[in-house]
Amino acid sequence: MDQYLDLSQAQFKAFVELPAQQPFQMLNLLKFKKQVEEGGISGAEQYQQYMKAVQPYIQKANAKVVFYGQPVFNLIGPTKLEWDKILIVEYATKNDFIQMITTPDYPAELRKKALANSRLIVCKNF
Repeated sequence: MDQYLDLSQAQFKAFVELPAQQPFQMLNLLKFKKQVEEGGISGAEQYQQYMKAVQPYIQKANAKVVFYGQPVFNLIGPTKLEWDKILIVEYATKNDFIQMITTPDYPAELRKKALANSRLIVCKNF
């Protein structure tokens, strides 16, 4: 499986150019490192630190965590679970999300340190 931890410039540009300004959900598929290089804690523990640090940014963006949980069984797909946690955050607008992640002190480095792999998938209601 390919590894993805950061937005590429091309993906960010394409996201910015999406026309819609209605609410959307960001599906986060998360695979944690067994151990973080600095600090000697697990990726799951590091991610908990990120979740605590990111709460004020989520609140300021008028976003809300819709779901944060652990997958337990693949009903369709490979028998081995690929992701450690699933997080769904709902944002009112694309600009709220962009402003949040581009804030100079946004704690993105905590997220990146915690993860071995991830996916961020933009979803919308029909």
